[in-house]
Formats: sequence, C-alpha cells, structure tokens
Amino acid sequence: MGVEERREQLIAVALDLFSHRSPEDVSIDEVAEAAGISRPLVYHYFPGKQQLYEAALRRAAEELTARFVEPHAGPLGARLLRVMERFFDFVAEHGPGFSALMRGGPAIGSTRTGAMIDGVRQAAYEQILAHLGIPDPAPRLELVVRSWVSLAETTALLWLDGRRVPRAELERQLVHDFAALAAVSAAYDGQMAVVVRRVLADEPEDGMFADLVARLGRIA
Repeated sequence: MGVEERREQLIAVALDLFSHRSPEDVSIDEVAEAAGISRPLVYHYFPGKQQLYEAALRRAAEELTARFVEPHAGPLGARLLRVMERFFDFVAEHGPGFSALMRGGPAIGSTRTGAMIDGVRQAAYEQILAHLGIPDPAPRLELVVRSWVSLAETTALLWLDGRRVPRAELERQLVHDFAALAAVSAAYDGQMAVVVRRVLADEPEDGMFADLVARLGRIA
C-alpha cells in the first residue's frame, strides 16, 4: 500500500475497534493484528497511540458532522427527525467511539481533541440555523439551538448506557424538545415568537409539531 492508503486503512481499523470498545482498552498490537501488519509498521505511520487515536476521532467527527446535513425542503419537524435518525444511526454504530469523541476519552487534555468536539457541536448548530434561515441569530435563538444540540448529545450518551428507552421514541422526543424549547423562549421574547410562528405555518396538520400538541392536549 502507498503511504496515504496505509494510513487510511489504519484509521479505519482503529475506528472500528474503538466502535466496540473504549479507546483506552485498545492496544497498538490489536490495531496491527486487525490491519494484518507488524506493530513497528503502525509506528512508522503514527508516532504513538495518541496520534492514531486523534486521527480516528477526526474521522469520526467528520462522519458525525455529515449526519447533520439535510436538504432544506419540507417541514422543519420532518427534517429534524431525519437528522436525529441519522445521528442515532451513528451513535448505535460507534457507541464507545461516540462516547470517547464527546467526552474526550484518553485525550481529554488534548487541545486538538477538544477542538474536534467543539467543531461537531458548531457544525450541528450552524446546520439548524441554516434550516431556520437565520444566519445571525438573536441571543435567545442561539441559546435555544445550542441548548438543543447539547441535549441531543447528552441524551445519546445516556441512551448508550443500557439503551433502556426505545430509540425511535427518543428521536421523536428530541424533535419535540426542540419545539418545546423554542415555544417556551417565544413566550418571553417577541423575536422568538416570530420564528416559532413562521416554523408552525409550514407544518402540516399531521406533522411532528402537531403531534406534540396532540400529546400535550391528552395530558391536559
């Protein structure tokens, strides 16, 4: 293999191993064995486990960021649901690796690792703003979107611990959480009220946000 081809192979192998076990539990010997090469050859491409770990996390971050990309067509609720479905696909496929990425894992003190995590969060934030058509949000809208991104991350991490709540329910719940956060903020702020009215105007009668209203109505 060429240099870049071999590096790509090692990153893919490491990411696969990290998807099944916590990165700190995976040794360079295991990476070498899975790649079908010797331990010294791994060190030829990566000076140490930390560098391989960071390269694998970077790949995971790129893939996770791509899961938030969604065409700007159709009701917002349906778009957010598709995003959450792809997001939980990634979480389910890369459980320990996802936890390591979002929690920092063995590289928690690494500035580069922290930048990767922040990059994923920022990309998700910008994608939601793009769907709302508001590139320069007011403070309350920024608070709502960033809070929701953080909530989705925390929910996924907690779900991985036993997966005791049906995944499909959590995906829908997170979309409803976004609507709830926005609605509560709109009750305090006129600008947010305008945003919420515009979003609701594009929602069908059987859409995601109408489903939330119906569920709350049954409780009331």
